[in-house]
Order: sequence, then C-alpha cells, then structure tokens
Amino acid sequence: MSEVIAFARARDDTQWAVMASLGRTSRVADIYSTRTAALRDRAWREAQVRTYAHFLESLRQGLPRYSVVPMRRADLPRSWKPLPALGFLRGQFI
Repeated sequence: MSEVIAFARARDDTQWAVMASLGRTSRVADIYSTRTAALRDRAWREAQVRTYAHFLESLRQGLPRYSVVPMRRADLPRSWKPLPALGFLRGQFI
C-alpha cells in the first residue's frame, strides 16, 4: 500500500516545463500542470519568434528554440521566474 501512495506523490509532483534554448544555454521558460497547456505555450512562443525573427536577426540576437519536458517542482531553481515570450530581456538571453 505504501508503494501506491509514494507513486501517487511522485506523479503529483511532476509538472511540464517549456524549455527555451539558445546555443548551449537552456532555461525553464514556464511550467504547467498539464502537457497540453505546455504544448500550447510552446506553440505561442514559437509563433512570437517567427513573427519577430527578422527583427531579432537584425539585432544579431539568436533565436531561441523551445521544447516541452517533464520536470519535478523540486528541480526548479529557487530564483526561477517565467521568461518573456522571446526568451530574452534587455538584449540578453535569460
């Protein structure tokens, strides 16, 4: 019986993270309780990158890539905050 409870707790702790990657650097852009919500966010972020691609390239700003991965809440950095849509703020990838 304790195995069932432990499995349920482990499953409850798992969230879905939208990861932003630029070169070798990856950051958690946002987290969601369902994979569907994370996939919607990834699609929105990719659309924003496509919309502003020419502008970002003219600034010599790399284009972030997005993926969705399972992540436990305990694995989030303590100072984590959601990333802006394009994955950078003030010209720097965060």
